[in-house]
Amino acid sequence: MSSPPPLLLTGFEPFDADCVNPSAAVAEALHGQAVAGVRVVGVQLPCTFGGSLAVLGEAIDRHRPVLVLALGQAAARSELSIERVAINVDDARIPDNDGVQPIDQPIVPDGPAAYFSTLPIKAMAAGLRAAGFPASVSQTAGTFVCNHVFYGLQHTLAGRGIRSGFMHLPLLDEQAARHPGAPTWPLAAMVAGVRLGLQLALQHPRDIRAGGGAIA
Repeated sequence: MSSPPPLLLTGFEPFDADCVNPSAAVAEALHGQAVAGVRVVGVQLPCTFGGSLAVLGEAIDRHRPVLVLALGQAAARSELSIERVAINVDDARIPDNDGVQPIDQPIVPDGPAAYFSTLPIKAMAAGLRAAGFPASVSQTAGTFVCNHVFYGLQHTLAGRGIRSGFMHLPLLDEQAARHPGAPTWPLAAMVAGVRLGLQLALQHPRDIRAGGGAIA
Protein backbone atom coordinates (compact mmCIF):
# COMPACT_ATOMS: atom_id res chain seq x y z
CA MET A 1 0.00 0.00 0.00
CA SER A 2 1.50 3.35 -1.04
CA SER A 3 2.01 6.17 1.45
CA PRO A 4 -0.23 9.24 1.22
CA PRO A 5 1.37 12.27 -0.47
CA PRO A 6 3.46 14.44 1.84
CA LEU A 7 4.00 18.14 2.33
CA LEU A 8 7.19 19.30 0.62
CA LEU A 9 9.12 21.93 2.56
CA THR A 10 12.28 23.35 1.00
CA GLY A 11 15.04 25.57 2.35
CA PHE A 12 18.35 26.89 1.08
CA GLU A 13 21.91 26.06 2.00
CA PRO A 14 23.88 28.88 3.67
CA PHE A 15 25.16 31.67 1.42
CA ASP A 16 27.07 34.97 1.51
CA ALA A 17 29.55 33.67 4.15
CA ASP A 18 26.86 32.70 6.68
CA CYS A 19 27.35 29.30 8.31
CA VAL A 20 23.61 28.62 8.64
CA ASN A 21 20.43 29.42 6.74
CA PRO A 22 17.18 29.55 8.73
CA SER A 23 15.19 28.10 5.84
CA ALA A 24 17.26 24.91 5.68
CA ALA A 25 17.35 24.67 9.49
CA VAL A 26 13.55 24.79 9.67
CA ALA A 27 13.09 22.32 6.80
CA GLU A 28 15.49 19.91 8.51
CA ALA A 29 13.76 20.32 11.89
CA LEU A 30 10.33 19.54 10.43
CA HIS A 31 11.47 16.71 8.14
CA GLY A 32 9.65 13.49 9.03
CA GLN A 33 7.15 15.17 11.34
CA ALA A 34 3.40 15.20 10.75
CA VAL A 35 1.33 18.36 10.32
CA ALA A 36 -2.43 17.83 10.49
CA GLY A 37 -1.77 14.16 9.80
CA VAL A 38 0.38 14.83 6.72
CA ARG A 39 4.07 13.89 6.69
CA VAL A 40 6.60 16.64 6.02
CA VAL A 41 9.50 16.03 3.63
CA GLY A 42 12.24 18.63 4.09
CA VAL A 43 14.66 19.24 1.22
CA GLN A 44 17.69 21.54 1.06
CA LEU A 45 18.20 23.41 -2.20
CA PRO A 46 21.50 24.86 -3.42
CA CYS A 47 21.56 28.65 -3.31
CA THR A 48 22.32 28.82 -7.02
CA PHE A 49 20.43 29.96 -10.07
CA GLY A 50 21.72 27.00 -12.04
CA GLY A 51 20.99 24.15 -9.63
CA SER A 52 18.09 25.09 -7.38
CA LEU A 53 15.25 24.31 -9.77
CA ALA A 54 16.74 20.98 -10.81
CA VAL A 55 16.82 19.81 -7.18
CA LEU A 56 13.33 21.20 -6.59
CA GLY A 57 11.94 19.49 -9.68
CA GLU A 58 13.48 16.15 -8.70
CA ALA A 59 11.92 16.43 -5.23
CA ILE A 60 8.49 17.19 -6.68
CA ASP A 61 8.68 14.28 -9.11
CA ARG A 62 9.93 11.90 -6.44
CA HIS A 63 7.52 12.76 -3.64
CA ARG A 64 4.45 13.99 -5.57
CA PRO A 65 3.44 16.26 -2.68
CA VAL A 66 -0.03 17.48 -1.83
CA LEU A 67 1.35 20.95 -1.10
CA VAL A 68 4.72 22.73 -1.42
CA LEU A 69 6.07 25.56 0.72
CA ALA A 70 9.48 26.94 -0.19
CA LEU A 71 11.35 28.88 2.47
CA GLY A 72 14.08 31.49 2.19
CA GLN A 73 16.11 33.92 4.30
CA ALA A 74 15.34 37.65 4.39
CA ALA A 75 17.91 39.34 6.61
CA ALA A 76 16.08 42.66 7.01
CA ARG A 77 12.67 41.25 7.88
CA SER A 78 11.34 40.72 11.39
CA GLU A 79 8.20 38.74 10.46
CA LEU A 80 7.26 35.53 8.72
CA SER A 81 6.67 36.99 5.26
CA ILE A 82 4.25 35.02 3.08
CA GLU A 83 4.91 35.99 -0.52
CA ARG A 84 2.10 36.89 -2.90
CA VAL A 85 3.86 37.03 -6.28
CA ALA A 86 6.96 35.78 -8.11
CA ILE A 87 8.23 37.71 -11.14
CA ASN A 88 10.01 36.39 -14.21
CA VAL A 89 13.38 38.07 -13.73
CA ASP A 90 16.76 37.31 -12.15
CA ASP A 91 18.57 40.50 -11.12
CA ALA A 92 21.18 39.57 -8.53
CA ARG A 93 22.76 42.11 -6.19
CA ILE A 94 25.49 39.61 -5.27
CA PRO A 95 26.73 36.37 -6.85
CA ASP A 96 25.11 33.07 -5.88
CA ASN A 97 27.09 30.20 -4.38
CA ASP A 98 28.41 29.31 -7.84
CA GLY A 99 29.65 32.84 -8.38
CA VAL A 100 26.91 33.52 -10.92
CA GLN A 101 25.27 36.97 -10.96
CA PRO A 102 22.56 37.30 -13.63
CA ILE A 103 21.35 40.80 -14.40
CA ASP A 104 17.92 41.44 -15.91
CA GLN A 105 17.53 37.90 -17.22
CA PRO A 106 14.23 36.01 -17.51
CA ILE A 107 13.85 32.88 -15.44
CA VAL A 108 11.72 31.24 -18.14
CA PRO A 109 12.15 32.84 -21.59
CA ASP A 110 8.71 33.71 -22.97
CA GLY A 111 7.15 32.65 -19.65
CA PRO A 112 4.42 34.68 -17.92
CA ALA A 113 5.54 37.95 -16.36
CA ALA A 114 4.49 36.68 -12.92
CA TYR A 115 2.83 33.91 -10.96
CA PHE A 116 0.74 34.30 -7.82
CA SER A 117 0.96 31.99 -4.82
CA THR A 118 -1.74 29.35 -4.76
CA LEU A 119 -1.63 29.12 -0.96
CA PRO A 120 -4.17 30.90 1.28
CA ILE A 121 -1.69 33.65 2.09
CA LYS A 122 -4.02 35.95 4.04
CA ALA A 123 -5.50 33.11 6.06
CA MET A 124 -1.99 31.97 6.90
CA ALA A 125 -0.87 35.44 7.96
CA ALA A 126 -4.03 36.04 10.00
CA GLY A 127 -3.81 32.67 11.74
CA LEU A 128 -0.15 33.14 12.57
CA ARG A 129 -0.76 36.60 14.02
CA ALA A 130 -3.69 35.31 16.06
CA ALA A 131 -1.36 32.72 17.56
CA GLY A 132 1.21 35.37 18.48
CA PHE A 133 3.64 35.03 15.57
CA PRO A 134 4.59 38.24 13.74
CA ALA A 135 3.52 37.58 10.15
CA SER A 136 2.45 39.46 7.05
CA VAL A 137 1.67 39.14 3.35
CA SER A 138 4.65 40.38 1.33
CA GLN A 139 4.31 41.87 -2.13
CA THR A 140 7.86 41.13 -3.30
CA ALA A 141 10.11 38.09 -3.11
CA GLY A 142 13.04 40.08 -4.52
CA THR A 143 15.00 39.11 -7.62
CA PHE A 144 17.62 36.73 -6.16
CA VAL A 145 17.48 32.93 -5.85
CA CYS A 146 14.40 33.03 -3.58
CA ASN A 147 12.27 34.62 -6.29
CA HIS A 148 13.94 32.34 -8.86
CA VAL A 149 12.76 29.27 -6.94
CA PHE A 150 9.33 30.73 -6.21
CA TYR A 151 8.74 31.49 -9.89
CA GLY A 152 10.14 28.15 -11.00
CA LEU A 153 7.96 26.34 -8.44
CA GLN A 154 4.78 28.02 -9.63
CA HIS A 155 5.72 27.48 -13.28
CA THR A 156 6.42 23.79 -12.68
CA LEU A 157 3.12 23.22 -10.87
CA ALA A 158 0.88 25.42 -13.03
CA GLY A 159 -2.23 23.46 -13.90
CA ARG A 160 -1.27 20.41 -11.84
CA GLY A 161 -3.60 21.03 -8.89
CA ILE A 162 -0.79 21.16 -6.30
CA ARG A 163 -0.95 24.28 -4.15
CA SER A 164 2.37 26.01 -3.57
CA GLY A 165 4.05 29.20 -2.45
CA PHE A 166 6.95 30.85 -0.67
CA MET A 167 7.66 32.22 2.80
CA HIS A 168 10.62 34.39 3.82
CA LEU A 169 12.06 33.94 7.31
CA PRO A 170 14.05 36.31 9.54
CA LEU A 171 17.58 35.47 10.60
CA LEU A 172 18.33 33.02 13.40
CA ASP A 173 19.72 34.22 16.72
CA GLU A 174 23.10 32.67 15.93
CA GLN A 175 23.43 34.93 12.89
CA ALA A 176 23.26 38.12 14.95
CA ALA A 177 27.03 38.62 15.12
CA ARG A 178 27.33 38.71 11.33
CA HIS A 179 24.25 40.92 10.93
CA PRO A 180 24.41 43.55 13.69
CA GLY A 181 21.11 45.30 14.23
CA ALA A 182 19.11 42.84 12.13
CA PRO A 183 16.06 41.20 13.75
CA THR A 184 16.56 37.55 14.73
CA TRP A 185 14.42 34.68 15.98
CA PRO A 186 15.21 31.53 17.95
CA LEU A 187 14.97 28.39 15.84
CA ALA A 188 12.25 26.85 18.02
CA ALA A 189 9.92 29.82 17.42
CA MET A 190 10.60 29.75 13.69
CA VAL A 191 9.90 26.02 13.48
CA ALA A 192 6.65 26.45 15.42
CA GLY A 193 5.57 29.30 13.14
CA VAL A 194 6.26 27.42 9.93
CA ARG A 195 4.51 24.34 11.30
CA LEU A 196 1.42 26.43 12.01
CA GLY A 197 1.68 28.04 8.58
CA LEU A 198 1.61 24.61 6.96
CA GLN A 199 -1.35 23.58 9.11
CA LEU A 200 -3.27 26.72 8.11
CA ALA A 201 -2.45 26.12 4.44
CA LEU A 202 -3.94 22.63 4.68
CA GLN A 203 -7.00 23.82 6.60
CA HIS A 204 -7.91 26.62 4.19
CA PRO A 205 -8.60 25.42 0.64
CA ARG A 206 -9.77 28.98 -0.08
CA ASP A 207 -8.24 32.21 1.17
CA ILE A 208 -10.02 34.70 3.39
CA ARG A 209 -10.91 38.23 2.28
CA ALA A 210 -8.93 40.96 4.01
CA GLY A 211 -8.61 44.40 2.50
CA GLY A 212 -5.51 46.19 1.29
CA GLY A 213 -3.16 43.25 1.58
CA ALA A 214 -2.73 43.98 5.29
CA ILE A 215 -3.50 41.49 8.03
CA ALA A 216 -4.14 43.39 11.25
